[in-house]
Amino acid sequence: MRTFDYNEAFSRNLGWLTPDEQARLRGKRVAIAGLGGAGGVHLLTLARLGIGRFHLADLDQFDLVNFNRQAGASMASLGRDKVEVMTELARDINPELDIKVFAEGVQPHNVDAFLEGVDIYVDGLDYFVFSARRLVYDACRRRGIPITFAVPLGMGASLINFLPDGPSFEDYFRLEDGPEEEWPIRFLIGLAPAMLHRGYLAYPEIIDFAKQRVPSTGLACQICAGMAGTEALKLLLGRGRVVSAPRSLQFDAYTGRLKQCWRPGGNRHPLQRLGLAIIRRQLAAMTRS
Repeated sequence: MRTFDYNEAFSRNLGWLTPDEQARLRGKRVAIAGLGGAGGVHLLTLARLGIGRFHLADLDQFDLVNFNRQAGASMASLGRDKVEVMTELARDINPELDIKVFAEGVQPHNVDAFLEGVDIYVDGLDYFVFSARRLVYDACRRRGIPITFAVPLGMGASLINFLPDGPSFEDYFRLEDGPEEEWPIRFLIGLAPAMLHRGYLAYPEIIDFAKQRVPSTGLACQICAGMAGTEALKLLLGRGRVVSAPRSLQFDAYTGRLKQCWRPGGNRHPLQRLGLAIIRRQLAAMTRS
């Protein structure tokens, strides 16, 4: 049986990375909250990039409904804690990983420990987890930690980065400008102003924001990991152009389209208000039918 050797294991990264950059990534610490659809693939993608240190938070267990998209979901992992399973998978890639586990998820009492010494936060939280997301984003901003967030949409993904000197989560999404039941659509239109995925939704009846039920594909989660991993690489190494709020980037593999949007003022921008109005009408029509 061969022993693990870091330099050999990640040698095929070289060319796109210099040896010095690979060594720097080995010493970087990345925090990921949420290890389901996107978050689990983020972890494995970044582990294969050679990142050496992780803080991982998740309080959920794997179930059958996760099989279509979540990297750790299998018959062998049913009922097991996601953070435990994903830690094992990551350490199978790199047994030398330094991993600190937060099995309660991110909470007010542990968010400081979760972000201690972290170079970047990668958002893998469930779409509807607003309280935990706002908690982490606010804490990152106080600490000057950049955030990258790619959300799976249809058969593509939308990406937005939040940098310490840019708009905050609330500055951009303006959730408090509307009632809490409207937060999911405000979040959606802020994440993906271009809405490239909307035209091929085949079974809209499945969507129910009130019951926190939206469709998702493993195809989109894989695209998320490539997009967020690339942004993380650029931010960690300080090279390459980084698109950040109020700019977002959506790529849709189904339609073959790529769109960058600029929305100064976030969801207060006139085009965002128009988009919100359109989605409200569509949801109302779906409810009536």
